[in-house]
Amino acid sequence: MMKDNSISSLIRLNIVNYAVRIIFTGGKKFCTTIDTLTQREPDSMLAAMFSGRHTVSEDPDKGYVFIDRDGKHFRHILNWLRDGVVPTLADAEYSELMREAVYYQLLGLVEGINSVLTKRREGDELDAELTRADIIKCIQYNKVKFRGINFSGLDLSKLASLLGSKFLEGFLLLSYDLSYVDFSYACLKNVFFSRANLQCAKFRDADAEGSIFHNATLRECEFTGANLRGALLAGANLKSANLQDACLVDCSFCGADLSSAHLQTADLTNANLEGANLEGANLKGAKLNNANLKGANLQRAYLRHVNLQNTILNLLKQLFASFGEHLLFFKPTAFQFLEKKKERSVDVTADNGEHLNMCNIHGEC
Repeated sequence: MMKDNSISSLIRLNIVNYAVRIIFTGGKKFCTTIDTLTQREPDSMLAAMFSGRHTVSEDPDKGYVFIDRDGKHFRHILNWLRDGVVPTLADAEYSELMREAVYYQLLGLVEGINSVLTKRREGDELDAELTRADIIKCIQYNKVKFRGINFSGLDLSKLASLLGSKFLEGFLLLSYDLSYVDFSYACLKNVFFSRANLQCAKFRDADAEGSIFHNATLRECEFTGANLRGALLAGANLKSANLQDACLVDCSFCGADLSSAHLQTADLTNANLEGANLEGANLKGAKLNNANLKGANLQRAYLRHVNLQNTILNLLKQLFASFGEHLLFFKPTAFQFLEKKKERSVDVTADNGEHLNMCNIHGEC
């Protein structure tokens, strides 16, 4: 074959492990060995090109084997052939490398790239943050399940108007992390929030009638103006929660922690507060008609203008039993409790003018 220094010539390589210089379209150059190109992927087109069985185009002066491909990712191919390690790349670069791997028939590299991309997608799905739109779409399906999903910080406010009055009705959100979620104005009737972490969540003007918050963490939650009629909040942590103006009629707060809670002008008619901790709670103007306060802790509670109709007698009996030998004088106009030691009786006048006489510290008349 005649040689011409101005053009490349076709040569047949001898099968010897020597250095091979390769040049790609655009001038990118690499230097490697025959073993590197042929051993890891022996059935590949790249291995066949340099096996000595085929002719390749070589510059006779400089000794470069010419390959009519973009050499951008060839360094990754060489590293794969040397070490068997798939490089860490962006998704777009993986797509480009995949095309080169398919062209050279490097089946091991193709499988490796697919494995990396699959694991990346699975990881992205686990770490993905649900958006407001995602939740709206999911909830429109009757059999949707949110298992192990973190809703923390999600804004779900005003969804009642977007999805209709049945939004989340009867939904199960047990044991989830729903801290800082905004449920304001949402319809949450009969939703199960048992044991859920709802710290600092917002339920402003939400309709949560009949919902279950049993043993839920509701610390510093906002329930301003919310409808919680008939809701179960037994054992719930409502420390420093804001329930001002909330409808809490027929609610159960048995054993709940309402210390330092804001209950101004809340309606607690027929509420069960047995064993609840109301220490330091602000109950100014609240309605406690027929409420059960047996065993409740009312130390330092603010009770000015509280409506205790049909509740005052049981409340005083409980206070007398709780304070041992310290009698409490009840000031009816301000609804404040002032300590008065070593007295054997106390006179109380209720709102309706009825005169109540408590004969001893245990409330036995």
